Amino acid sequence: MSIPTPEKRVAAFEKFGFGMFIHWGLYSQLGRGEWVMNQERIPLEDYKKLASTFTASKFDGRRIARIAKAAGMKYITLTTRHHEGFSLYDTKGLNTYDAPHTPAGRDLVREFVDGCRAEGIVPFFYHTTLDWYNPDFNGNFKAYLKYLRDSVEILCTEYGKIGGLWFDGNWSKPGEDWEEDALYAVIRKHQPDAIIVNNTGLSARGEAGNPELDSVTFEQGRPTPMDREGMSKYFAAEMCQTINAHWGFGAKDFNAKSLPHLIETLCACRKVGANYLLNVGPTGEGEIPMLQEALLRGIGEWIGAGRANIYEGRPCGVTGTGKNFALKSGNTLHFYVHDLSVVGDGNVVVADGGTGKKTFTGVGDKIRSVRWTDNGENLAFEQDGDRVTIDCTGYPYGTNLVVRIAEAEIE
Repeated sequence: MSIPTPEKRVAAFEKFGFGMFIHWGLYSQLGRGEWVMNQERIPLEDYKKLASTFTASKFDGRRIARIAKAAGMKYITLTTRHHEGFSLYDTKGLNTYDAPHTPAGRDLVREFVDGCRAEGIVPFFYHTTLDWYNPDFNGNFKAYLKYLRDSVEILCTEYGKIGGLWFDGNWSKPGEDWEEDALYAVIRKHQPDAIIVNNTGLSARGEAGNPELDSVTFEQGRPTPMDREGMSKYFAAEMCQTINAHWGFGAKDFNAKSLPHLIETLCACRKVGANYLLNVGPTGEGEIPMLQEALLRGIGEWIGAGRANIYEGRPCGVTGTGKNFALKSGNTLHFYVHDLSVVGDGNVVVADGGTGKKTFTGVGDKIRSVRWTDNGENLAFEQDGDRVTIDCTGYPYGTNLVVRIAEAEIE
C-alpha cells in the first residue's frame, strides 16, 4: 500500500492554507441567514421580490480582497449562486433572476474576480446544485442538470482562469443520478487546472466522492487526519466554518467565535494538512460586518507576529502533548505550542496555562537549535532519539500569541 502523489494543482491548493468563504445573496437583505426562504417557508413569489431591492451599493470586490489579504488568506470562494437560485453573475439569458436584472445592474462576479486579481488573491466560485427557484429541480431533473451545466459553463468561460469550483447540494437528492461526470467534464474542458470540490455536508464530513474531485470537505468543527493509504488518487482536505452560527448575514447573531478560537482552529486545520475556509456573511448591501472584518485582520496580525508558516509547512508525523504539534518545511521544523502563560509580577499577571518543558515525539531529524519565531529567543532543548523536549519560556507581559511557534533548524 502507498500514498498517491498529488497532482500539481492539488499540491498548489494545499499550500494556499487559508481562504475566505463568502455567502452573499438576496437572503442577506433579511439578515436571518442563507436558509431563510426554506426555514420560514416564504413563498417563492414573495421571496423573488427581494430582487427589486437588491442594490449591492456597498459591494467592493477589491476592498474585500484587501481584507482577505490582510488576514493572510490566499483565496476567496464566493457564492455565485446559492440555494435560493439567484445568481450574482450574468446568466446570459438562462433566466433574469440575476444581479444585472436588479437595481444593482452589474455583474458582481466580474467585480469580485477583478478585485481578487488586483490584490493577488485567487478567485474560487461556489455554485449550488440544489435550487429552490428553478421548477425543473423537482419537475424535470434532467432538464435542470442541463441548466446547471450551462450555468457552470458561463462561470468557466467568462472570467478568465479561476482557482476552482465548490459545489453544494447533492446531499438534497441522495438517490438521484446527478450526472457528475458530465458536470466536471465541462470544467475540465475550459478550466483544466481548476480545483473541483463537492461538499459532502455535515453528515459525511471528510468522505471522498467522484474521482474527478480534488478535495474532501469538513464542515464546522475540526478536521480529522486524512488516511490516503491505498487511495487511487490523492485528495486534499478543506474545512469550512462560520464566524458565528450563520453562513449568510445574521443581523442579530452576536455569537461570534473569539479570535483565540479562530487562531487555534486555523492551527488545527494545518496540523492535519487541511485548508481553513473561514466564512463571512456580507450585509444586504455587500459590506463585510465590522466585527467579522476585525477578527480576520486579527488572524493576519497573528500570522505576521508569529511568523507562522501555515502555507509551506506540512504534517510530518511529529506529535506533542495536548494540542501541540509540528510542521516541516525544507530543513526547518516549526513546533506549535499552545496554552503558554504570561510571566511577570504576581500583582499584574494572571496565570493561564504554563511554561517549561514541552515534549514532542516522532522527530526523525537531528536538531541544531530552537528559537521562538516572534522574538528570536533561543530555547534550551534535549533530544533523545525521536523525542525532543523544549524548555518553553512564557510570554513577556503585554504579549500572548495564543499559539506560539518555535523554529528548529535541523541538520
